[in-house]
Amino acid sequence: MSERSTYDGSPVAALRRIAFLLERGRADSYKVKAYRGAASAILPLPADEIEQRAASGTLTDLPGVGASTARVIGQAVAGVLPDKLAEVEAEYGAPLTADGAGSTLRAALRGDLHSHSDWSDGGSPIEEMAMTAMELGHDYLVLTDHSPRLKVARGLSAERLSRQLEVVEAVNGHLGAAGFRLLRGIEVDILDDGGLDQTDEMLARLDVRVASVHSKLAMESDALTRRMVAAVRNPFTNVLGHCTGRLVTGNRGTRPESRFDARVVFEACAEAGVAVEINSRPERRDPPTRLLELARDIGCLFSIDSDAHAPGQLDYPLLGCERAEAAGIETDRIVNTWPVERLLEWARP
Repeated sequence: MSERSTYDGSPVAALRRIAFLLERGRADSYKVKAYRGAASAILPLPADEIEQRAASGTLTDLPGVGASTARVIGQAVAGVLPDKLAEVEAEYGAPLTADGAGSTLRAALRGDLHSHSDWSDGGSPIEEMAMTAMELGHDYLVLTDHSPRLKVARGLSAERLSRQLEVVEAVNGHLGAAGFRLLRGIEVDILDDGGLDQTDEMLARLDVRVASVHSKLAMESDALTRRMVAAVRNPFTNVLGHCTGRLVTGNRGTRPESRFDARVVFEACAEAGVAVEINSRPERRDPPTRLLELARDIGCLFSIDSDAHAPGQLDYPLLGCERAEAAGIETDRIVNTWPVERLLEWARP
């Protein structure tokens, strides 16, 4: 997989590429929605109608098309690189790492095990996430919207999750012919006692499960260690997500690492075959380097994930690959370098 432009000269591609790059740069979601909304508005229209509307100045008569997006459409129709696209390419289109660091490992990645849609706290529909993952060269993407307890992120009840699985099936019916597969997953909260925040019945219906701590991050060290070890030993847990919960930069401010006995937790991961997530979000960089190297030395498996909340953030794993290469982690210990059949066999409870 590699960073690549999906702009082919068409107005829809121009709008989607602008949105992708704004998301990659973690721009405010309201700035992005205008471009994705305009792309959806013109997608079903014949090319000659779009050209006629551009010539007559009536693009803004279409619901979802404003003055700025009409200008992008008009310039693309005229065969000119849209000004806005040139602007965001200059600001956000550069390689995420210097000198191609991480690119060798990135090329070996076959998928991403941690992503969010607008069913929870993501910003885009499931099909847009899946299409972008496919365009980036993924063989698979695991959809991991939040579990019920995380109400601030619109976590999915068992009923909503069951409905989402029907949508995943429909998306696969549409995209499966291209050799891509959207996998059924969840980012399930680790409860205070180490339990998982979803019914066993629903967890059993999923392909991959990422378990993460989102509450009481400042819990006393011994208690948090017991909590995390209990979750790791749960047979449904496949990946331990962003283990320290830290934030190192970004518009949410910073947050220190949670305190727990990392050796005990990582030994439990190694024993249970649970992957330690290398969370690639720039504001997380979790786990910190010293813990990444400890997990390496203990013999853990890893998963390099985007934790994407928008299509443009599906590019983030290159940042995690750079860190994994610097730590000398062997490719075969990274579970999302595996073919989908091997991944699913490993993830099966």
